[in-house]
Amino acid sequence: MRVNSLATWWLVVLLALCLGPLRLEARVDPTHGFDMFSAQEEVQAGQQAASQVGRKLPLLPDSDPITRYVQHLGAQLASHAPGEKWPYSFHVVNQKEINAFALPGGPVYVNLGSIRAADNEAELAGVMAHEISHVVQRHGTRQASKQMMAQMPLTILGGIMGRGALAQMTAQGISFGVGSYFLKNSRKAESEADLLGTDIMYDTGFDPHAMAQFFDKIEKQGGTRGPQFLSDHPNPGNRAEAVSREVATLPRRSNYRSDSPEFREIKQRVSGMNPLSAPPIAAQQDPSGIRAASAPESDASPSAGMRSFSHSDFQISYPENWRISGDQNSAVTIAPQNVVSQNSVAYGVMINDFEPEHPNASLDQATHDLLASLRQSNPDLREIGHDENIRVNGMAGKSVDLIGASPLQDQRGRVLQERDWLVATKRRDGSLLYLVFIAPEKDFGSFRPAFEQMLRSLQLR
Repeated sequence: MRVNSLATWWLVVLLALCLGPLRLEARVDPTHGFDMFSAQEEVQAGQQAASQVGRKLPLLPDSDPITRYVQHLGAQLASHAPGEKWPYSFHVVNQKEINAFALPGGPVYVNLGSIRAADNEAELAGVMAHEISHVVQRHGTRQASKQMMAQMPLTILGGIMGRGALAQMTAQGISFGVGSYFLKNSRKAESEADLLGTDIMYDTGFDPHAMAQFFDKIEKQGGTRGPQFLSDHPNPGNRAEAVSREVATLPRRSNYRSDSPEFREIKQRVSGMNPLSAPPIAAQQDPSGIRAASAPESDASPSAGMRSFSHSDFQISYPENWRISGDQNSAVTIAPQNVVSQNSVAYGVMINDFEPEHPNASLDQATHDLLASLRQSNPDLREIGHDENIRVNGMAGKSVDLIGASPLQDQRGRVLQERDWLVATKRRDGSLLYLVFIAPEKDFGSFRPAFEQMLRSLQLR
């Protein structure tokens, strides 16, 4: 018996040694969720969106040395991406703000500002591995599928389903273009991209900690350097710790790649450039994305009839002629379907949660932390008067009136002033649930009764 046991033990060891290398890539398996898009449809949707991106954003040509470098680095990373072998492509946006995003099916875009902000090649590789992971996880089409299903009347479900996801997407006015809601990731999606990106970096030879270090650096810098990046990539919490835990499961390595002469050369080239900033880029985009408004749009005014929306964290009633973006487990926007400028909310309400820096912070302190975070992503936002203590269905709450710039313009092309009403209440876990009611200043009074009716209907779970 002992001889057999010893032989069995050695057989197990030999099998482990032989099979071990097969698991050196992608220890984190891609998650799976409801997705109405086939792989072919996903690629097609991404290509359609890429065509729009090429028209709206200032891309460096493929022949540019910076683009060629990013394409080479991206190809190295993508070769270690698990799952579907998407036709990845890599592009550089001549924009100084720090950001990066990925479209369904493979296109990945990196702003020049992100290359400038990276201290070494590993940090840039971290940003790109993170975006590749969003493609692998199919986050964009999965999120769009939830929205499409939520909007689809059950009486015609079968008939529309037969038309394919792309036809449904077009019929419902959904797109993955510049600024699309479906390119803004949830904290859960960010966490999944962090873990998968960790393995992609490791398998390509980079220290995965550099990815978390880059995100943490941008978050600490704050100000006007990284607001869009932070808005599109919300911190899922304990990002560095999660990456470290995943790295601890991988074979120990001491010879990580950190930098390269090619990166230093590109970094020097980028430092001598003068990339465009977001406002001039927006001004050069198709003017049809900006709608003039001298009075409330007929389809923007809230209807008298209301319907109910049930979220995992709350329940709320809203005008039946408005539309919900989001699902039962994510941030939610409730707004008129057609009164949107460059994918920004002009009328409606945004509902989200916020985790203050200190879990035991008071409602007052947590609300002020929230206001600071909102100003970081919208520097023009200003508080009017002082915050007030209110009751939200018997719960303690804070009310704050704000003023800022609306995404709408008047008929002379002047930006309208926007009124925002922030209401926040504390949840049992110490986080905030907050609502921001939005309308141009001149229309806010006529919308306020509907906003107040919505607030009175709010019930936390």
